[in-house]
Amino acid sequence: MSGLPDVTIAGIADTDSRRAGALAAKHGSPAYGGHADLLDAGGLDAVYVCVPPFAHGDPELDVLSCNIPVFVEKPLSLDLRTAENIAAEIQRRSLPSAVGHHWRYLDIVGQAHDLLAGRPVHLALGHWLDKVPPVSWWLDPVRSGGQIIEQAVHVLDLARALVGEVSMVHAVPGGAREDGEIDRATSAVMRFAGGAAGLLATSCLLTRKHRVGLEVCADGIALELSETRLLVDGHRAIEDDGRAKVRVDREFINAVQGKAADVRVPYEEALRTHRLALALARSAAEQRPVTLDDQ
Repeated sequence: MSGLPDVTIAGIADTDSRRAGALAAKHGSPAYGGHADLLDAGGLDAVYVCVPPFAHGDPELDVLSCNIPVFVEKPLSLDLRTAENIAAEIQRRSLPSAVGHHWRYLDIVGQAHDLLAGRPVHLALGHWLDKVPPVSWWLDPVRSGGQIIEQAVHVLDLARALVGEVSMVHAVPGGAREDGEIDRATSAVMRFAGGAAGLLATSCLLTRKHRVGLEVCADGIALELSETRLLVDGHRAIEDDGRAKVRVDREFINAVQGKAADVRVPYEEALRTHRLALALARSAAEQRPVTLDDQ
């Protein structure tokens, strides 16, 4: 966002004053000790809410109470009610919104859509096999929500975009859980409303990012998508142009400015993906199938 020529960063708010000051100095902006101080300063056309999962809720609702459009970093929250309340307020106020599911803006996703035209997907395989991120709250389930909600939600959003809605999930945790920590591995089956079968595997047991992406199989074609590459039938590689994170910001700013905008994941759309991630997390916790109607 800071690289867009028609955008000025009016202020940075963070409960960690050192971090707020360092980032604000980088952009020549004032720093604030919390979002309330930033809102009180005024002069804002839009606000980005980029907080850990456990901190969502009050920042978005306070921004919306000022009739300011909001961009929210995923995941939306730790629970469904918080996200639904925010979605309802955005709708009530008819404000532009967007969520940071930037994978929807990958150039290769558009190419995948074209290659799948007229070919219904029958099988989807999602992976997020990675390490534990270096933040203190990530292994705490009451602060991060777990790997499916915090990381694999990107893969789930892409699956919804390419395959469709999911009607049922059944997830199981792998191995013994460390006391007070998230599951280090999960596997799940998913049934898509259109009839496709899906699998999801997640793990944070590794020392580096190993495999993150989505594979889909349709009549006569197999596609494998990561954040950087589309592999067609296992041999033809198409590299992404690397501008997805710029596009997601550009289109939100266009919407804020009242211009024609291609906002692919407004808050209400992200809420559908969030419901899916929560259903998977619930299924793993309760070790039983969950239908999306249960959410």
